[in-house]
Amino acid sequence: MNVQVEEIGALTRKVTITLPAELVQAKLKEAYDKVRHEVRLKGFRRGKVPKDIILKQFKNQVEGETSEKLVQDNYFTAIEKEGIDPIVHPDIKSVKYNDDGSFTFVVEVDIRPNFTLGQYKGLEVEKVEVLVTDEEVQLALEEKQKAMAALRSVTDRPAQNGDVVMIDFQGYHEGTAMPQVKNENFSVDIGSGEMGAEFETMLIGKNKDEEGSQEIDFPESHPNPILKGKKIEFRIKVKDIKERVLATIDDEFAKDAGEEFSTLEELKTSIRERLTKVRQDRAEGTTTDRIMQKLIETHEFELPKRLVTFEINQMIKQTEEQLEKNGLSLEAAGLSRETLMEQKAELAKKRVQGDFILKKIAETEGIKLVDEDMERGFMRIAGMYNMPVATVKEYFQNRDYLLPFIDELLNEKILAFLKEQTIFIDGPAAAAVAGTDVATES
Repeated sequence: MNVQVEEIGALTRKVTITLPAELVQAKLKEAYDKVRHEVRLKGFRRGKVPKDIILKQFKNQVEGETSEKLVQDNYFTAIEKEGIDPIVHPDIKSVKYNDDGSFTFVVEVDIRPNFTLGQYKGLEVEKVEVLVTDEEVQLALEEKQKAMAALRSVTDRPAQNGDVVMIDFQGYHEGTAMPQVKNENFSVDIGSGEMGAEFETMLIGKNKDEEGSQEIDFPESHPNPILKGKKIEFRIKVKDIKERVLATIDDEFAKDAGEEFSTLEELKTSIRERLTKVRQDRAEGTTTDRIMQKLIETHEFELPKRLVTFEINQMIKQTEEQLEKNGLSLEAAGLSRETLMEQKAELAKKRVQGDFILKKIAETEGIKLVDEDMERGFMRIAGMYNMPVATVKEYFQNRDYLLPFIDELLNEKILAFLKEQTIFIDGPAAAAVAGTDVATES
């Protein structure tokens, strides 16, 4: 095997690998013999087809399959021989059978950036206070009261805030009906904000069987890719109006909320604990983001372009999978791959950069995963999806699933180390986690 390495970029290497004729010809002969043994051609007994006919009819197939196998069998040996540590799958640029019987393939690989680790201990980060007020607990109780309320149809008045209205609706863009923006017997909880304030407000004052329409402008930042950046005319018909019959918030209400509650105070305590847990988890995420931002701002180095592109493609793949759950493709949602690649590039770079920094810290501090870390990870997944740990372990026997999971657990362990080393300071951060999760408590 002859291997030549050419530096074509700071982090990119062009590797030309030539395999000797004796090896290549032996593999080709083996492939031709296999075809000759298995193929059935009219006029010949199985295994007795002349070699020249096999060669004429199956040359492209045999050489194609053999070249793939030659690359797979020899790529890792070649880069190990040259001490190259590629960080993403190689880009195979060319394959060629040479006149002397040898075989040459050319790949381009990106390598790990070499950078000096800056400060990562003693970072000053604004702490995130977790606070749940009595008013928020009361608001959560009232949301639960609404969620548990019985619904009663009303016909003697128009719809008002707090009602649940059943409608048919059809959305139009520039006069054309949108098949994805249509529903029948669709319930709208006026005042919940689930359908947007403008949409819900247009229903207020409408009577049963009344029709109406309204145009709504959706900003470019709207999360629904079908609606964002468009002016949509909604034509609606009210099918039914229902009002809530609210129960009194007392001990009996608490008992109805769950058999584990005997008094209203017990229910309030449960709500407070649940809100506190949600906000603690969110605060952890915010703290992680702030630590990573500090690290990224103080570590500048060139990133492997191929790895950044891989990260962008992974993000787009996630978008496609989310759309597919709603029966949509990128095109149907009005999205283009090119635009998404531009939009996601900056975040992808930060993810790649942050990962390199974390792994460098792990290397410096000797942070590694041990069996107990893996076991905790499996148990966490089992708890999240309410399944046996053995089932989780079976799932992760697939390397395609296991390797990203190992990477995730290792990053979590590194971040836990960094948080222990962080100096938390007072700042205006407390409001960032307050007051946005009360409604979901119900």
